[in-house]
Amino acid sequence: MSISRQNLSIVIVTLKSEKVIYDCIKSINHEVPIIVVENSNNNEFKEKIESEYKNVSCILSESNIGMGAGNNIGITAAKTDFVFIINPDVVLQPDTLDKLFLASEQIPDFSILSPISADENFPNYKMIKKDFLKIEKSPLQVDYVDGFAMLLNKKNFRDNIFFDENFFMYLENNDLCLRVKKNGGSIYIVPTAKINHKGSHAVDPIFAKEVELSRNWHWVWSKFYFNKKNFSFIKALKECLPTFMSAILKIIIYSALNKSNKKKIYFNRASGFYNALIGKSSWYRPKIKN
Repeated sequence: MSISRQNLSIVIVTLKSEKVIYDCIKSINHEVPIIVVENSNNNEFKEKIESEYKNVSCILSESNIGMGAGNNIGITAAKTDFVFIINPDVVLQPDTLDKLFLASEQIPDFSILSPISADENFPNYKMIKKDFLKIEKSPLQVDYVDGFAMLLNKKNFRDNIFFDENFFMYLENNDLCLRVKKNGGSIYIVPTAKINHKGSHAVDPIFAKEVELSRNWHWVWSKFYFNKKNFSFIKALKECLPTFMSAILKIIIYSALNKSNKKKIYFNRASGFYNALIGKSSWYRPKIKN
């Protein structure tokens, strides 16, 4: 089955994303239903966005549950066969959807289909066996795609299991792609379908310091958990222990220099590793008020 406007929904997870979400929505064809999952209880945001855009429905998660869990809510709520997950700081080009629709006619049994970043310096996909000579116009099979733009064929996900909600942020898309491959599914990029990704602008910049602390904590936690889950505890330790040791050293240095902000960043890196090491959940949350 190929994709069309009639069997596609778009899911966007937001949190304090008012500065970018409107550009994102404006770039999407108004005939395609959009499900916004706001990771808070911001009813004012829900009422405003639903009143401005007739094709948008907003679900409030009530709390900051993370990207994976938020996406799962949107995917489950979607009544269509295909769901296109994008971040709020993504802007589609005028023909992005049409190019994806056309590609789906060539590879109807894909599990994940993705446009590519318009910025060639920041590719949103990875191939273990690199063969860049093939990247021309035809869809190309890859190993991973970034989570800020990935289109899912729901029928190819066993038991309707999508993102692992143990991840709060980072590597939940890698985990999903790896599971797809292990289950015999396929992941493709469409070189002719392009998107613009502003990158790290999904949350209002006034919360930049809190977001930075959260990113440092969760990157290390997620990296350890991803490697432990999919490979082994030993591999997780090898991948993350150097980061932990470096963070401890920098905590000492920045304490001596009385640079509290830098100290907090590296403390969070060390804390993320320690919590993953002892098997604690990804509990850390940025201090962002609803």
